[in-house]
Amino acid sequence: MTSPVLTRIDHVGIAVRDLDASLARYLRDFDIQLLGRETNDEQGVQEAMLRVAGEPGAFSCIQLLEPLRADTPVGRFLDRHGEGMHHVAYGVDDVAEALRQLAAGGAQLIDEAPRHGFGGSAIGFVHPSSVGGVLTELVQAAVL
Repeated sequence: MTSPVLTRIDHVGIAVRDLDASLARYLRDFDIQLLGRETNDEQGVQEAMLRVAGEPGAFSCIQLLEPLRADTPVGRFLDRHGEGMHHVAYGVDDVAEALRQLAAGGAQLIDEAPRHGFGGSAIGFVHPSSVGGVLTELVQAAVL
């Protein structure tokens, strides 16, 4: 069986209580670029994606996530753990195939099939119990 190839660290997701205040702090304190903001109703979050400086095509991002409601995954995370790192996301060429390969290898998935992610990307989550306690997101970049 083949294993999915991780092509990059795409982003680190950080759960925050106040997106506007957190975004202002990151923009003030770091040499970082705001790529955009979105509301993802399916996941119950407002999010901002921040680009960390790097070589063209090789940059990574920080994703700030504020829950829309307390009963969302990020809302429950904040209630249990407070603000902080929520997940790590890795780039893959084909998220559907990566999820299939991981499931075939016995990994516990949160998503059996890809769903909509930031900027039109396709994403899928792997349960922390299968990845050393870290919520792991796989990201297939949108074709622009």
